[in-house]
Amino acid sequence: MDRLTEMEAFATVVDQGGFTDAAKKMGISKSAVSKHVSSLEARLGARLLNRTTRRVSPTEIGLAYYDRARRVLNDAGEADALVTSMQSAPSGLLRISVATDFGVNHLSPVLGDFLSEFSDITVNMVLNNRYVELISEGFDMAIRIGELEDSTLRARKLTETSRRMVAAPGYFEQYGRPEKIDDLNEHKLLHYSNQANSAVWKLTAPSGEKRQVRTAGWLTVNDGQSLLNAAISGLGIAYLPSFLYADALEKGLVEEAIPDLPVETQGIYAVYPPGRFTQPKVRAFIDFLVNSFAEKGPDVW
Repeated sequence: MDRLTEMEAFATVVDQGGFTDAAKKMGISKSAVSKHVSSLEARLGARLLNRTTRRVSPTEIGLAYYDRARRVLNDAGEADALVTSMQSAPSGLLRISVATDFGVNHLSPVLGDFLSEFSDITVNMVLNNRYVELISEGFDMAIRIGELEDSTLRARKLTETSRRMVAAPGYFEQYGRPEKIDDLNEHKLLHYSNQANSAVWKLTAPSGEKRQVRTAGWLTVNDGQSLLNAAISGLGIAYLPSFLYADALEKGLVEEAIPDLPVETQGIYAVYPPGRFTQPKVRAFIDFLVNSFAEKGPDVW
């Protein structure tokens, strides 16, 4: 007889507390269930069930076997579900969390192409600048930039962004250009307020030494695009990712503050809850983003 069927019959008898209910659960006859369990006991050379006229209960050996058998059956069920899931067409509501700056500038423009390709998927994209708890807040995935704090999530790298200090040419004409990290103490720095430790710029000196600069300055904003606009207006120096400043830098609206410093880079990731397999809608969107950003970053945006 099939070993997995024998296991299933035995485990179902334990779960249901008897052969009659187990037969109903499995959709086979009571005699067939009994035959499967007897065959399993004969093969193992051990009695797994105590049978009386009133009840059926596992023996000590049967209980130990049940724990392992149930795990095997659960794994087999998940394997079947995996195959079914991977073959099914992506569909359903896809709820995404993404930082406002990246979402507005780079995710929104490609959503139309994604929805055209996957017409059975609907998207709810939530733009915010806070760390969301994916599972408890009901998100299927998030786009995160920089070091990943939650190691329990699964992640796939989409691309990279560099970070530079930039300001308008007019600002440098008025206040001078800093030549080294220590000179930043004499400048007007623009502060991004909505990240942990965002009041500190982590920079690398030409020597490779890691430095930290406190950025309390003229202006504090919780939005990167607003900081870029302030820098373009000549209000001070902003430390921004390339996906925000690249176009302004190319047009000459901003210039790099200290070009000799090593360029810092950060990964941009799609993160999603852990599990044995990925939902088709999530997998489809991540594959789409990997393709969309294949030629982006760290400085090309």
